[in-house]
Amino acid sequence: MSRLTVFLVAIVGLAIVTAGILYATLPTDEGDYPQRSSGAALIGGPFELVMHDGSTVTNETFKGELMLIYFGFTFCPDVCPTELQIMSNALDLVGDDAEQIRPILISIDPERDTAEAMAQYVSHFHPRMTGLTGTADQIAAAARAYRVYYERVEDPGSNAAYTMDHSSIVYLMDKDGQFITHFGPGTKPEKMAETIRSALSNS
Repeated sequence: MSRLTVFLVAIVGLAIVTAGILYATLPTDEGDYPQRSSGAALIGGPFELVMHDGSTVTNETFKGELMLIYFGFTFCPDVCPTELQIMSNALDLVGDDAEQIRPILISIDPERDTAEAMAQYVSHFHPRMTGLTGTADQIAAAARAYRVYYERVEDPGSNAAYTMDHSSIVYLMDKDGQFITHFGPGTKPEKMAETIRSALSNS
């Protein structure tokens, strides 16, 4: 995707996420842990997908762990690997407590992202990085739950034939799978790590 396309998609994605949040306060520039009010964020929910080891998993599989969730695809040239590396660096900064966090890449390209392809791809990032794929319907359901925008775009001039436009947002979910906050594109690993530490201390 071009830089302009990435910017426009990010704006659309952030607008969708923001519209889905009721009474949820995002972290300040100092990385304060967001305080919940009586409202609930309309982000997240049940899903059933295929893990990179071929096993079927649901949202309940990761109960008891904080989840860092990103929707992307393995053929993504730069945006996805950049965000996944930020997630990985943040977990390195968290240290031993990273064992309580599950970083997850959910594919929005089931045609190419088989379990085997996801296994190879996530191996380039944090050791705990988990790749999830599934059928087109399964992925669409997960994307709807997280208010994620994605769209196939034909690209006949490239060897890949098509690419995927998508929102670029990292979601932080609590140990019960409830929304805590989200991180926009290019969030510094230090900021993400600070917010994660605060979430752990409040879990």
